[in-house]
Amino acid sequence: MKSTPFRVLRRAVVTEKSSALKELKNKVVFEVEKAATKGQIKTAVEKAFNVKVLRVNTMVVPGKMKRMGKHEGKLSNWKKAVVTLKAGDKLEVMEGV
Repeated sequence: MKSTPFRVLRRAVVTEKSSALKELKNKVVFEVEKAATKGQIKTAVEKAFNVKVLRVNTMVVPGKMKRMGKHEGKLSNWKKAVVTLKAGDKLEVMEGV
């Protein structure tokens, strides 16, 4: 997989928990490409936002079951990355949300 920052990082995850992590512990949460490694995620965040990444934690989030009338289906699993930034670095991704 050719790793460009915008191919690895899909979107910022904006929830109450991720906002609290950003404020209290200087961590940012992203949805990332399923095949991306921790090293690729680290370089993608550093290149895209010009910050220093200390640690990357990843997890695969299982897809939810959904219904449409009498038919059932399952959403795809997706990968989430919690990125710890160096003290003093900030991301403007979720500002004003």
